[in-house]
Amino acid sequence: MNASIAAAEQSIGNHIRNWRQRRRLSQLAFALDANISQKHLSFIESGRSLPSREMVLRLAEHLKVPLRERNLMLLAAGYAPVFPERRLDDPALRAARSAIDLVLKAHEPFPAIAIDRHWTLVAANAAVPKLLEMVADKSLLEQPVNVLRLSLAPGGLAPHIVNFPEWRMHLLARLRHQIEITADPKLELLMRDLQSCPLPTSQANKNVPVPDHSNIVVPFCLNTARGILSFLSTTTVFGTPVDITLSELALEVFFPADKATAEALHAITA
Repeated sequence: MNASIAAAEQSIGNHIRNWRQRRRLSQLAFALDANISQKHLSFIESGRSLPSREMVLRLAEHLKVPLRERNLMLLAAGYAPVFPERRLDDPALRAARSAIDLVLKAHEPFPAIAIDRHWTLVAANAAVPKLLEMVADKSLLEQPVNVLRLSLAPGGLAPHIVNFPEWRMHLLARLRHQIEITADPKLELLMRDLQSCPLPTSQANKNVPVPDHSNIVVPFCLNTARGILSFLSTTTVFGTPVDITLSELALEVFFPADKATAEALHAITA
């Protein structure tokens, strides 16, 4: 059965109880946080009381439930969904798309990408294709491009990542945390695929020194024809979105971790 259909067929009480337990909250702790009585919460979870539309949204907000799943909770309680999901090229999102393009463009000559919640590449600036020329398996570059597979697959960037074990552990930890927050079955499947992905056998990076940034962040170190490019990454999301598409978008922006990387990127994109 489709995961969304199965979720929609759950009772609202089951939805709330499952999300409360996922957040590792007791009934008492969550009731205090949401400013309702534990008895009322117990009645809602057991199905003895049907919450109002406002109560569903209030509990979902306190549980930090993703907008997509909040719509499912509303449906389970018998109410219409309130959070729209538009294509990124929808006229209503024109301002948001312009903001994304502005950020990506302004970050050149350093790489920056926009991804959705399944790590599908939505947009990239002009610096990114230059770094992807070394990808051997061109099928990884066919739409839709999954950024995690592109990074960790043996035919992708993996053989060229100098600190691959460290970077792989970092990405899988991020994915695992995302699964805990969203309970997204597609992300769980992606995790299984990536964990079973064979490790790169290339010896190109053997004995290549790794720049040490371990005292601040996990760097992304790429072995290229211009030497090792070392990056520090940041993630940016839209604040207080009420559209599902925007709530699931993230900008991954890479900064040069040293002067040599900055100079190389300026030369590559010149």
